[in-house]
Amino acid sequence: MKIVMATGTFDLIHPGHGLFLEEAKKLGGKDAKLVVVLARDSTVRSKKRVPIINEKQRLEMVKFLKPVDEAVLGSETDMFEVVETIKPDIIAIGPDQKFDLDDLRKDLEKRGFDCQVQRITKYHKSNLDSSCKIIKKIKKSEFDENAFKNC
Repeated sequence: MKIVMATGTFDLIHPGHGLFLEEAKKLGGKDAKLVVVLARDSTVRSKKRVPIINEKQRLEMVKFLKPVDEAVLGSETDMFEVVETIKPDIIAIGPDQKFDLDDLRKDLEKRGFDCQVQRITKYHKSNLDSSCKIIKKIKKSEFDENAFKNC
């Protein structure tokens, strides 16, 4: 059984997340195990923005997703710490994740990790295909007094 590791923020779950995880799991073949590593709140704040959903709730939601066999929080200090724990055969990188695959492979090799790194190229294109687009739509809607009258 091959272990595939996928990482991300998974702040506001949308179909693109589901497609990414489904495709990631396929990389390992029929009996693959998919382990998802979620970025910590502190990491999200330093690299992207303030997370909308806290890390514990994001972790809980990702565990419910069909392709996911296991989900864990990443390290706040060393992103390779979780690689040591999980020992993946394959690390799946999302189509919109800003990793240079060659640099990542070199860093993994320097640390003695023997795993493949593959980018998922399929992308679920829609109007709301990213957490940022969802946030922007909500912000735009707050000026419509009827948008949230039942919330």
